[in-house]
Amino acid sequence: MSITAEEKTRLMKEYATKDGDTGSPEVQVAILTSRISTLTEHFKTHKKDNHSRRGLLKLVAQRRKLLDYLKARDEERYRKLIGSLGIRR
Repeated sequence: MSITAEEKTRLMKEYATKDGDTGSPEVQVAILTSRISTLTEHFKTHKKDNHSRRGLLKLVAQRRKLLDYLKARDEERYRKLIGSLGIRR
């Protein structure tokens, strides 16, 4: 249910703000979005997996906090990020 190391590395390279960037809000949101979509697919076949559903809700809340932070700090970066990830808001 988690993402692979290769997928994580690809997301870091794609959304990094500078070379060697692993912790910027853009990278964190991209990784969380990937994990959220993986879990969403999991729930299509495992409808009663409520333990994992709690984890999904925590991931969504964490992503929301990071997006709110980014929007407060730099709205242009926020708009660019949600546009590239396809997150509706």
